[in-house]
Amino acid sequence: MLMKNFKDFFTTKRLVFIALFALFAFITQRINFSGLVGAENQFFTVFQFFGPIAGAFLGPVVGVIAVFLAEVTDFFIVGKEATLVNLMRLAPMLFATYFFATMNSSQRTRMFKVFVPLAAILLFVLHPVGREAWFFSLYWTIPIIAVLLPKKYSNSIIARSLGATFTAHAVGGALWIWTVPMTAGQWIGLIPVVAYERLMFAAGIGISYVVFNVLFDKVLDKLKIEVPSDILKIDKRFTLKA
Repeated sequence: MLMKNFKDFFTTKRLVFIALFALFAFITQRINFSGLVGAENQFFTVFQFFGPIAGAFLGPVVGVIAVFLAEVTDFFIVGKEATLVNLMRLAPMLFATYFFATMNSSQRTRMFKVFVPLAAILLFVLHPVGREAWFFSLYWTIPIIAVLLPKKYSNSIIARSLGATFTAHAVGGALWIWTVPMTAGQWIGLIPVVAYERLMFAAGIGISYVVFNVLFDKVLDKLKIEVPSDILKIDKRFTLKA
């Protein structure tokens, strides 16, 4: 029964789209955007502009799987060391993918999306250095605000994009402060840098989501391919037909 359910869920079409997203995610991880303070040879990549949208098209669970596959593939193909920093960097984008993929329709979803940044803030200020630079973690109230807005605003691309990228930042920051030695001054000095980078990432997430909606709708229409919405969710508001 379990095997039958597995085969019914992971159909050929679904596997094709998982592979497509994972491949594109893997490629974008090869293009560095900016370096991470506190660790050598660690970078934000173009993947930050694209990764979270996978769940919006494939669904939260499948989207997270696709992103995880891309990250693990990158980990082994590049031959990264199994250091704590490298391993923990797998987590932030998974949470960002879930955030962007899920609308704030259920109480459970909303609670989870609020809990993650709240837990990150708590972990940050519990650290001795974090207590000195506690106001840095105020960035992580952004996904909380995005969730608590009225639904017509919280489900907008802007709120979802900002919430996703700052959720990734919250998870990464909470892990980073406990694993990478940095001074309070370094964290404070990052405040304007974070504002620039995260606004860029949020804009990239929103734009890439619109572009991929247009692209998928156009290609599937041109090739006369029908894909069930539970396999590929295309937002008709962001297509050429709209």
